[in-house]
This record gives sequence, C-alpha cells and structure tokens, in this order.
Amino acid sequence: MTTTVASAASPSGRRVREVLGLFKLRIGVFIMTTALVGFAVTPGPGLSLAQVIVLALSVLLASASAGAFNQYAEADTDRLMARTRNRPFATGALPRTPAWLLLMTAMLVVAVGAAAWALNAVAALYIFLGAFFYGVVYTLWLKRRSWLNIVIGGLSGSFAVLAGAAAVDPAIGVHGWLLALALFLWTPPHFWSLAIAGQADYAAAGVPMLPVVVGTERAARVVYASAVALAVAALLPMFFGAGLIYLAGSLGGGLYFVLKARRLAVAPSRQTAIGSFLASLVQLGTLLAAASIDGVLR
Repeated sequence: MTTTVASAASPSGRRVREVLGLFKLRIGVFIMTTALVGFAVTPGPGLSLAQVIVLALSVLLASASAGAFNQYAEADTDRLMARTRNRPFATGALPRTPAWLLLMTAMLVVAVGAAAWALNAVAALYIFLGAFFYGVVYTLWLKRRSWLNIVIGGLSGSFAVLAGAAAVDPAIGVHGWLLALALFLWTPPHFWSLAIAGQADYAAAGVPMLPVVVGTERAARVVYASAVALAVAALLPMFFGAGLIYLAGSLGGGLYFVLKARRLAVAPSRQTAIGSFLASLVQLGTLLAAASIDGVLR
C-alpha cells in the first residue's frame, strides 16, 4: 500500500516541481537579496518589518513573473539547448495557454501595486522596470537579435538594487547607485562565462551570445576585461565613506574573480569558463555580504 501511495503521489509532486520551476525561484531569491542589500546600504529612515517584507516579496513576485514569461516565450529555443530542453513548456509537460499569461500579469500587478501602497511609487517603478527589462527587453527584443542582449537585459538586477534603495529614500543616494553599477557590470562577465561553457548550445539555438558572435578566445578576453572593470567599480564606495569590512569583501571577491577570468583568457576552455562563472558568484556574494554589513554598521 505504501508503494501505491508513493507512486500515486509522484506525478503530483512532479507537477508541483514543474510549476515552481517555471518561476526561476533561485534567480528570484538572488534578485530579492540584491534589493534588500540596496535597502541596507541606503541611509535614511528605517522601514518597518512589514515594509521590508513587502519589499522582499514584491521583488520576488515580480522576478518570478518575468522568469515564467521568459520560459513561456522561449519554449521553442529552449528545446534546442541541452541546458533548457527539459523545462516544462519546452517538453509540453505544461501547456502554453493564455491562462499562464494572465497569471504572470496578475503577479506583476500585485507586486507593483503592493510596493506602491506600502513603500512608494519610485520603488514600485523600479520593481516594474526590473521585470520589464528581463521579460520584454531581454527576452523578446534582444536575446535573438544582438550580443548586447545580456548587457542591457542585465539592468534588471540593477533595478532591484534601486528598488531597495528607493524604498528608504526615493532620492537614491550614491551608495545605491554604485551598488547598482556593480550589478550592471557583474552581469555580462557572469553570463558570458557560462555562454563560453555552453557555446555549442547557444549556436545551435541561434542565440547570438558573445562567444557565438566573436569566438571563444576573444570572448574570454572580454570577460577578463569586464571582470577588471567590475573589480575597480566595486571599490568606488570607499571614496564615499564605506568601511574596512566593505574594502575586504570587495577587494577579496574582485581579485578572485579577476584571477579566474585571467585564467579563462589565457587558456579558454569549458573548465576555465565554469571556473570564471563560479568565481563571479563568489565575487558577488562577497560584495553583497560586505555591503550589507557595512551599511548596517555605518
């Protein structure tokens, strides 16, 4: 009987995982975290616990809406890539019906409306822009047309930072803008490292990611230059009152990413590309943690 119950429950559990997978919750949690760090680095009147929760959930909900729309719009392309061919819209496990679009729209409306009501209109605008740039600008307009797709589409992460900062003070201060700049500069080398590792997939799907357009070696050099630019930009808050904890985090994470990106530039391969990709995650995690601690102490 236990076996029968388990086997009966299995399709239901699989369906739940498929639905949750649509919303790219891991990316959503990351975007939510950047918004909370934007809040932490911004001086001003503190938010209530309820307002912080609204900020976090609004950003997460808007990101989930955009992530689901990305999979809805990209189902045909996803079928051509090994990394994405098992997504539920690509496999047909979930039907691409208009009801999904209504749900995604409702999620975004609720997210933006809640932020406008509990926080302010500027924070709500940035939450909307983050979802719009990922769902529309990146997915529909640029992904299949230009190697600049991830450069401009990457603004979605920057908008999350600005939403968090604007929740405290709509006239966003220098620390919010500099953190948003760091997110903007981080996104291209992060995704280009992954694109080098999966270059064959993108080429097969006809997606003009940088290594497909300019080749692996040149793309690797661009990743290295971008990592250096990011490491330098991440140090700029030191000129505006950031403390030693921030210096340690931004310098340590930045140097680690630069070293891994240099290894990629010297010897481009799938292995060094994955190493650069993982180093970018370490760099950003270290930077966000240091910025949060510095913001609280400051």
